[in-house]
Amino acid sequence: VSGITTVKNIALSDYHSCAVLLDGSAKCWGGNSGGQLGDGTTIDSTTPVEVSNLTNATSITVDLYHSCALLTDGKVKCWGKNWVGQLGDLTTIDRTIPVQVSNITTATSIAVGFKHSCAVLLEGKVFCWGWNRNGELGDGSIIDRTTPVEVSGLTNATSIAVGYFHSCVVLKEGKVMCWGMNNIGQLGDGSIIDRTTPVEVSG
Repeated sequence: VSGITTVKNIALSDYHSCAVLLDGSAKCWGGNSGGQLGDGTTIDSTTPVEVSNLTNATSITVDLYHSCALLTDGKVKCWGKNWVGQLGDLTTIDRTIPVQVSNITTATSIAVGFKHSCAVLLEGKVFCWGWNRNGELGDGSIIDRTTPVEVSGLTNATSIAVGYFHSCVVLKEGKVMCWGMNNIGQLGDGSIIDRTTPVEVSG
């Protein structure tokens, strides 16, 4: 990849790729129709462009049209498409440069899906924001959120992974809990029933 020599970690989506560098900056390349490259434009780029106003990133996560970075101070910044609040800044305004996610200050792990985003906090709680029509925010509702809401009943999560319409966390004891769309059994609880709060993956 052109001009990338000091990478800490990377993340990929169908349309774009991003890398966090050792100095805490980030670069992205590929599709940019939603501003997901974070360079202040919506112009696609075949080579890496620097994400604006990002100097202390530790990791990055991306999906089709938005990107989020975890910062060294536990805050989270996101950019790109924001149809239903997946950037977490209390708006539904698309952003071509990073904006800070509201009320997240102790994040240790982040993940994004098609239209929602989630963070694990230092104390083991989990917060999600954005699209929630299938319960993928885990707060017991199907109401979209433009700011983070707490996932019900989780106090000992260590990491998170997010798909298009469902979310899963690893717990300290090694169990896995999932919530959201479950039409083909993606929550692993032995059912095909959508869940608006976490259920344990069987076995």
